[in-house]
Amino acid sequence: MEKRENKTEVIVVGGGPAGISCAVTIARAGKQVVLIERGRFSGSKNVFGGAIYAQPTREIFPDFEKTAPLERKNIEHKFALLGEDDATVISYKKKHENPVSYTVVRGKFDRWMAEQAKKEGVILVEETVVRELIIENGFVKGVKTELEDYYADIVVLADGVNSLLAKQAGLRGELSPEDVALSVKEVIKLPAEVINERFHVNADEGCIYEIFGGPMLGMLGLGFMYTNKSSVSIGLGVTLSELIDRGIKPYDLLDKLKKHPEIAPLIKDGELLEYSAHLIPEGGYKKIPLIFGAGVMVCGDAAMFVNNMHWEGTNLAMISGKIAGETAVIALGKQDFSENALSHYQEELENSFIIKDLRTYKDLMSGVQERVGEFLGYYPKKINSFFEMFTSVDSVPKKEKYHKFIKSIFTDRKISDLFKDAWSAVKLLWSILK
Repeated sequence: MEKRENKTEVIVVGGGPAGISCAVTIARAGKQVVLIERGRFSGSKNVFGGAIYAQPTREIFPDFEKTAPLERKNIEHKFALLGEDDATVISYKKKHENPVSYTVVRGKFDRWMAEQAKKEGVILVEETVVRELIIENGFVKGVKTELEDYYADIVVLADGVNSLLAKQAGLRGELSPEDVALSVKEVIKLPAEVINERFHVNADEGCIYEIFGGPMLGMLGLGFMYTNKSSVSIGLGVTLSELIDRGIKPYDLLDKLKKHPEIAPLIKDGELLEYSAHLIPEGGYKKIPLIFGAGVMVCGDAAMFVNNMHWEGTNLAMISGKIAGETAVIALGKQDFSENALSHYQEELENSFIIKDLRTYKDLMSGVQERVGEFLGYYPKKINSFFEMFTSVDSVPKKEKYHKFIKSIFTDRKISDLFKDAWSAVKLLWSILK
């Protein structure tokens, strides 16, 4: 090992799920690792919708369910298609013997993960901002903070979607507005018994809402709602390009969502506890930057690892962090920190569900963006109008209603546009299944 002051084997920048998973993997292998977090504590700067996934979390912390600050185990998943004043809701409910996911409060959960990492030997440095990387002869050799310089054989960047350090390392360029979504969220306090009654769950059970349409009709944006023990998290995310082009403020959309007749009764008389906003990677597989170089690797949101189709982010962060940690351990054993040595990280990711799933949906965002007004505007409204027609009782013969509804599809839109919609949908489906 190179002799130098303030020298360790690995520095991990970012104390979220990716960074902590990476650091704890390295420490368990008996290697030196320093985890640098800019916030007062891990989780103080981190924002997400509200759920973690049990299986990948067990890969990092096998017994986390015994001591982690969990809110509720999710037993129901609802998909709400909102019109302007109506809704079609599909629900899947199952009480798994081993829960699939839990709602958590990031400030509590990330802090718990950091404490577990410290017990494993990770050196945690909080309230420290990394200003830039130390690069010598093309190798990343450490980091510069506002106080002093730290050196390492390997630096792992887990510093979030807007990773300026990855940009400095030459691994990525500027983010485009269409590659990220701006998400806003409120945490609303409600008595636990009220949550149980309104969401039809027991004391330790939770419900997730995925929300399409409503104030986001015709936009590339989605909403969400999660139940905690005594609060509800509600929010939405819209691509930055949509917000800029339309001159819309995301918190205005959130206010409208909260007033929708499907949503308002669920959060009625609640007290606002917290408001937050953050950027979410939206580009998918095609926007993954270079994720390794000489002496450096990138994981989590900084690597654009988010599966938008399945609302998955924390699991990709944890497992990519774990794989980066394993790669670092192998490189330390060989004392080879070259780009070629760290390419093992890319190879392992290619064999994991992370890259395989992102590749499966590589055309999703571009396909939806191509006809966003139709796929997330016209057709959602048409689905709701069908169910309004199907459930109404007004002495009009059913066949007349069906004929009128079918005719409206061809009068609402040109036949050429309908063919374009169908062709885009077929292309999108084929890109997923091929």
